[in-house]
Amino acid sequence: MKYIYFIGTAGSGKSSLVWAFQEWMTLQGLDSITVNLDPGAEFIPYEPDVDIRDWVRVGEIMKEYSLGPNGAQIVCADMMALNAKELADVIETFRTNYVLVDTPGQMELFAFRQSSNTIVDALGREDAFLVFLSDPALAKTPNGFVSTLMLCAVTHFRFNIPFLNVLSKADTLSEQELEAMKQWSEDEYSLQSALTEGEVGPRNVSSVEFLRAMESIGMYRELTPASSEEQSGMEDIYNAIQQSMEGGEDLRTD
Repeated sequence: MKYIYFIGTAGSGKSSLVWAFQEWMTLQGLDSITVNLDPGAEFIPYEPDVDIRDWVRVGEIMKEYSLGPNGAQIVCADMMALNAKELADVIETFRTNYVLVDTPGQMELFAFRQSSNTIVDALGREDAFLVFLSDPALAKTPNGFVSTLMLCAVTHFRFNIPFLNVLSKADTLSEQELEAMKQWSEDEYSLQSALTEGEVGPRNVSSVEFLRAMESIGMYRELTPASSEEQSGMEDIYNAIQQSMEGGEDLRTD
């Protein structure tokens, strides 16, 4: 099994992209299942095959431990690790090649808790791939673009598994905005120029330095636009996964 983790900030469209990507895979004759790892999810646009809420729910933890939503989310994040082996055993009962993992809405609960590494290890780190979602609401300004690159870099550092940086909700951008962001992702000098347009202040200088640091460690990558609404970019995501995991070969369940 190949585990594809969809990670991004709150509102970046993780669940919608998981749904759209599975729909696209089904049309290609590729079998997959979905796993929801958000114990606080109130609505999911698909029916998860495996749901962490069968083990732990934010609402129940709030009542049991008299915690607020944030405290309960943290407790749930750690409790998920306690159920990692059982979660892996349930997933293994499915005859499939691809497991699409929808991570918690609050990115920090998955990216920055040690419990998440426990889950990745239990499911199989050598068979893992990370799809990082950059939110266009943040990334369409030069400084915001650098910020999303930093978040992506930190997430990769935390998990150290192959990844793809995806610009989610690409349909919400104008043609000019999308073109500018694609150019920034393909040409670091274009982004540096955009960062230093107008008055050069400490904020812009810091962004340029961060950008240079990411480029020097190989974290400056092209951005892949995708839209769950238009079902665009799905083939690009799939191709990146295949190139990383299978050298371009499809896995099909006969």
